[in-house]
Amino acid sequence: MANAASTASPASATKTSNGVTDSTHPFTDKAQASLHSSLDKLAESAARAEQNIRSTASDSADNMAARKAQMDAKWKSSGVRKYAIENPVATAGIAFAAGMLVTSLLRKK
Repeated sequence: MANAASTASPASATKTSNGVTDSTHPFTDKAQASLHSSLDKLAESAARAEQNIRSTASDSADNMAARKAQMDAKWKSSGVRKYAIENPVATAGIAFAAGMLVTSLLRKK
C-alpha cells in the first residue's frame, strides 16, 4: 500500500515526521525555478519583438503601396509614356541605341 505522504506531494519533495515538506533536490528545484523564470521573460521579449516586426512590416507595406500608387500616377501623366505610346518603333530604336552605347562603354576598361 502506498504511503499517503508520498502520493500527496510532488516527486522531488518528501514529508518529514513533523509535517514540513522538504525538497530532496534543492539545487534542481532552484535551477528549475530560475529556468522557468528566464524562459517566461524570453517568451515575453520574443512576443514584443514579434509585435514590433509585424507592426513595422505592416507600416512598410502600406508605405510601399502608397508610393506605388504615386509612381503609377506620375507614369500615366508623363511625357515619356505618351511618346512611347505614340511612337513605339522609335522608342525601341532609342532603347537599342542606348543599350549598345552602354555596352560599348562598359567593355572599354
